[in-house]
Amino acid sequence: MLDIQLLRSDLAGVTKRLADRGFALPAAEFEALEAERKKVQTDTQELQARRNALSKQIGQLKAKKEDASALMAELMTQVSAQAEQLKSLEQQLDGVQHRLNDFLMVIPNLPQASVPMGKSADDNPEVRRVGEPRKFDFTVKDHVDVGAALGGLDFDTAGKIAGARFSVLKKDVARMHRALAQFMLDVHTQEHGYTEVYAPYMVSGECANGVSSLAKFKDDLFKIEGRDLYLIPTAEYPVTNFVREQILALDTLPLKYVCHTPCFRSEAGSYGKDTRGMIRQHQFDKVELVQIVTPEKSSEAHEELTAHAETILRKLELPFRTVTLCTGDMGFSSAKTYDIEVWLPGQNAYREISSCSNFEAFQARRMQARFRNAQGKTEFVHTINGSGLAVGRTLVAILENYQRADGGVDVPAALQPYMGGMQSIRPAR
Repeated sequence: MLDIQLLRSDLAGVTKRLADRGFALPAAEFEALEAERKKVQTDTQELQARRNALSKQIGQLKAKKEDASALMAELMTQVSAQAEQLKSLEQQLDGVQHRLNDFLMVIPNLPQASVPMGKSADDNPEVRRVGEPRKFDFTVKDHVDVGAALGGLDFDTAGKIAGARFSVLKKDVARMHRALAQFMLDVHTQEHGYTEVYAPYMVSGECANGVSSLAKFKDDLFKIEGRDLYLIPTAEYPVTNFVREQILALDTLPLKYVCHTPCFRSEAGSYGKDTRGMIRQHQFDKVELVQIVTPEKSSEAHEELTAHAETILRKLELPFRTVTLCTGDMGFSSAKTYDIEVWLPGQNAYREISSCSNFEAFQARRMQARFRNAQGKTEFVHTINGSGLAVGRTLVAILENYQRADGGVDVPAALQPYMGGMQSIRPAR
């Protein structure tokens, strides 16, 4: 959520910065709400002043010990009437404040000054490219055909169980999927200093609204019928909420968490996109990285977390590139985002495998997550998160990049200790 004081002090500037990311701020609506708030507050203050004056006058009459019962009765009647008026004004002010809060809840974050201007993914500049795509001397297959040849990917059975956009993994492909998650967790805890956590796979509406806008994106989530609970689309939802409604001690920061969970997304609005294979599914696994830091450390932490996610691809020797999302391609809560895209030879394209974002104080303000600074004053923390990595898409990348002419798949050297020393997965007979 944006700081309302920023809108009050520089509405034109905020409108311009939001327009850069393709969002038209309803400035007139904000101005109308602000005018109503100011009027109610002014009326309240004036009425409180009159009530205080009357109370003072009554006190003076009592002090004189003179017979002023008639005048005091009249004054008491006025005080009583003003109390009713004040109660009504307080209710009006509460209503305006709620409408202002609802207004702010659907306004996206402001892009950082370093975010490049653009309208779509076509305008995302490349930051770096690591590794060269492998040159094959045989016809390349995509992961669906490679997985089928291994007897390890079964979409038909998944379809009978749950419908489209689900998969069943079997045999050594299922083992590799499990091994990947363990490998990622070990790297992030042992080499990068993250604390491993296990979190609920469901969150309340309030918690969902803390990291994004439930009003805008609830159709993207799976809701538990009859309960104020939603299946998580990423571990960012429960883990970031660890610090909601807290004032953290300065010496506890930064907090660095890693969490492996299944993720659930309805993929509303994505019909017809990536219907083949495991690229876009209703259920998939991710290893999520979350950092909670002080404002002056957030840009550094964002770069660090992105590098941690890239490390997994470097260790697995998978070609990738990192791009900065332009203003028109950013997520709702993000102030700046890097997308890491892995090379998929079956698609002859780089595809997203991690999105690493700095939200600055946007999520913290929604969650009321603060810390006490060196001067003893409270400030909002900054939150950063990213996939480290999406497990299913990493499996896809290995199946495609490590495929062999005989239909088998080599196991990356870094993953072999997690596969019992297995060097390759042989095709099914």
